[in-house]
Amino acid sequence: MAIGPVEYILIGFPGNKFTGEIAPALGRLIQNNTVRIIDLVFISKDMDGNVATFEFDQLEELAAFASLDGEAGGLVGDADIEYAAAALEPNSSAALILWEDVWATELAQAVRHANGVVIEGARIPYEVVEQAFAELASAG
Repeated sequence: MAIGPVEYILIGFPGNKFTGEIAPALGRLIQNNTVRIIDLVFISKDMDGNVATFEFDQLEELAAFASLDGEAGGLVGDADIEYAAAALEPNSSAALILWEDVWATELAQAVRHANGVVIEGARIPYEVVEQAFAELASAG
């Protein structure tokens, strides 16, 4: 089976103000074959620093995720959850999403067939890109 690059994203929600509003946008990415959900875990940290995980059918705020197509299960382990939880401030929550970049499958296959290896990759935060474009526009 051809598989594209796989990555994770940890989306934090300070103050535990998670509403599920990201589910429709994620659903469109799935429908457009941009990504394929491999695993999805919701993490919460209370004021005392206690960590809990939830499935989409355990909380009303997560119900919007029930209709998303995906594998959703088993690849995110306890060590991954501990790592993600360490990044959370008390009284906050997060969605930990593991997805395949379906859009890049063809390129990934070509790189593998050419005996190429990915040396490095990173996601550049929106704020950094926004600032760079603003500085570029003001310089021109």
